[in-house]
Amino acid sequence: MSLVELIAQADERGLAASGLACLDRCVPLLGGDDEILRPLWASLAESEGWGEGWGEGWGEDWGERVEQARAKLDVSGVPEGGVFGEGEAVVLAHRMLGAVPVDRAAGNLREWADACSVAALQIHRLLDAASDGASSVTARREGRTQDMSPLVAAELRRQIAILEVLSAHGPAGLRQALVLSTEGRRVLRAVVSRRARGRV
Repeated sequence: MSLVELIAQADERGLAASGLACLDRCVPLLGGDDEILRPLWASLAESEGWGEGWGEGWGEDWGERVEQARAKLDVSGVPEGGVFGEGEAVVLAHRMLGAVPVDRAAGNLREWADACSVAALQIHRLLDAASDGASSVTARREGRTQDMSPLVAAELRRQIAILEVLSAHGPAGLRQALVLSTEGRRVLRAVVSRRARGRV
């Protein structure tokens, strides 16, 4: 299935984890450390009864942890400008964080997960030294993958793999989803670091 189809069929936990994974991979653009979003991952792993309101106390724990992450990453401090598209990439990352839903309704989560998917692919496209052949990331999400740039291709594969593992394994797939996201975050951190060195 295409990425669009996987998001359309994902349950609440899959949507929350998919959006969170996209945001987690972009933490290097937010100035955060690698553990900054770990409490949110823990909230997903701790919660039971996702099909029936996500379990008692889920909304409170999740909402509190979202606000804590926003405070630590200073979601209001979105920079402007930048070079080589990096300024735009940072703005997109901040928007992802600012839009994290504290309401556990599936509709809110699906909208956020979908927006995070688009933003993460666009961020990787902006930061990729190679040119991507498509006019927009929409084609990539729909399965048209010809002439993809390396960074965008890797991000697309991770998004698909995370949704597939969560669909197949439910809560047990969260650990693998986190591993995949961590790998992607390291790649993006290396890209950001390399670009910073190039400006010195």
